Amino acid sequence: MDELVREVLSGEEAWFVGGAVRDELLGRRVQDVDVVCRDPAPAARAYAKRAGGFPFALSEQHSSWRVVLDRGRTVDFTPVHGTIESDLARRDFTVNAIALPVAGGEAVDPSGGREDLQLRLLRAVSETIFQDDPLRLLRAGRLEEQLGFKLAPLTEELLRTHAELVTKAAGERILAELEQLGPRGYRRLDELGLLVPLGGSIDERLDAVDSPRYRLVAVFKDDVRRFPVSGETRRYARVLLRAARPADRSARAIHRFRRESEPWAVEALAYLGAPELIPAVEDARARDFDEPLLRGDELGLPPGPEVGRLLEQIAEERAVGTISTRGEALDLVRRETSG
Repeated sequence: MDELVREVLSGEEAWFVGGAVRDELLGRRVQDVDVVCRDPAPAARAYAKRAGGFPFALSEQHSSWRVVLDRGRTVDFTPVHGTIESDLARRDFTVNAIALPVAGGEAVDPSGGREDLQLRLLRAVSETIFQDDPLRLLRAGRLEEQLGFKLAPLTEELLRTHAELVTKAAGERILAELEQLGPRGYRRLDELGLLVPLGGSIDERLDAVDSPRYRLVAVFKDDVRRFPVSGETRRYARVLLRAARPADRSARAIHRFRRESEPWAVEALAYLGAPELIPAVEDARARDFDEPLLRGDELGLPPGPEVGRLLEQIAEERAVGTISTRGEALDLVRRETSG
């Protein structure tokens, strides 16, 4: 990726910046590359043409462009603001404010980012970083967790002073940061006073399932709807929040629980604090039938709620083991409709 950027921007002023430089200096895998240059649009188009990627305007207001490559990799081209030093002064933390000339040469590091990399510290570039972009409040907690760094004392003090600004960031951006957090990251946000303004709280359910979507629900519960989550995530949250613990381990109780909670029955049990019932759900799943004993148009009844009720009753009795054949299912229907 770097070599192609050098070819495209040969002879022009351009720098690699941001997380890509930080991660390379840390010896971490670089997935996405950020480049600042004088004219991002033609650079992005030229790069996309050579790399077989897809270019699009990332921000018309800021003239930023992104090229999407295979395996989810991206290369962003953004305009340099004045000099490279003044551009870096607008960034969040010193470890993200290091620039490497695309043409090669010494790193530009006006705020001491390389030293902070060695100290494993997140230090604010300026006192206004959180006012300039409140999303950086969440990014601080996420980077602490992902990099294994700590906030510098004065930066943490600055963050706590401006914690109430966290709600000012756009919902889509907040969600993108939250989805990258693990349990330790959420606990750190709570410690820093950033979760309560967003409607979140921590309890023992946080660690029950290793899933970003599960953690969102465990932390925000009904307030997860504050964020622009997908329709499927809304359904997932509704299932977990409305789930009722099965009365016992019986096949009937497990079937009824699954009817209300699948395909997320296991996550629902974890959320309810009933992991001991998970094997019963997994056993029931293993015994699921590929085809029903009867279909709705085989009951001899007009379409309506009664058809659905009978089909569910047949499915339940089959799961419990009281019926197993088509004939037994028809007998059940006759008994239920004879009166």
